Amino acid sequence: MASKQSKLFRYDLDLGADRVAGADEAGRGCLAGPIVAAAVLLDRACLESEGYGSLSDIRDSKKLTAKARERLYPEVLTCAVKVVVVMRSSGYIDENGLHVSNIECLREAIEGLSPGRETVTLVDGFALKDCKVDHRRLVKGDSTSAAVAAASVVAKVTRDRCMARAGRRYEGYGFEGHKGYASAAHRDAIRLLGPSPIHRLSFASDAYAA
Repeated sequence: MASKQSKLFRYDLDLGADRVAGADEAGRGCLAGPIVAAAVLLDRACLESEGYGSLSDIRDSKKLTAKARERLYPEVLTCAVKVVVVMRSSGYIDENGLHVSNIECLREAIEGLSPGRETVTLVDGFALKDCKVDHRRLVKGDSTSAAVAAASVVAKVTRDRCMARAGRRYEGYGFEGHKGYASAAHRDAIRLLGPSPIHRLSFASDAYAA
């Protein structure tokens, strides 16, 4: 066990379960691109060793640099018992609504883990209606639980890679930089070029007014 264990791993270990699953999403507040949810299942050996030393600095993905997230991403995949990623496209979000799409992604991700009774399952910020897996809503879960933080890294890296590909396909929007968030440069690009096929037209934005 690590000599000075991070509070995120201590939190998960103190739950007293053989396994801890965490789920989180990325891209909920974007003007373009998919919403992505990830669920990660960690066993006690991984938690006690902080991913055998490879995950000792994991935290909320928003507090990590892109380089740090890319380094941690394969480490999570290596250490986890199972990882599930689910996404919904911008068109699906426009048709069904952001909240519905978000809850569906998170629910399908943790159900895809098939975590079992010996597992405590944590979801960042949301209780999931009609979910087949018993779970706990954990506010600021990505800053509290190692399993949820691991899920946040997987979701963020997966989505960022999608948006980098979108930047090459839809030139001029700068998706590879802002990743679809409503930056000033992104809003200016929409006003100049009009919405791309991956923009969420159901979202209220002054950039769509033109």
